[in-house]
Amino acid sequence: MDKTELAKLEGYLRRTFNNHGISVRARMKKNDSAEVYLADEFIGIIHVDDEDGDRSFNFTMAILDVDLED
Repeated sequence: MDKTELAKLEGYLRRTFNNHGISVRARMKKNDSAEVYLADEFIGIIHVDDEDGDRSFNFTMAILDVDLED
């Protein structure tokens, strides 16, 4: 993913979740995925899927059981 694509994904997530604290950052030594942050907290990964000529993105967010505790 290049800088233009990262910016488009970041804009999409910010609009979708109505939160300008979301940022999409390039990963070191990886060009098929990016890291997603809410402020300074890592919240997930976006992977590129460009099989069969169709390009799409998969956002994966893990939620730990300790995060669900009050």
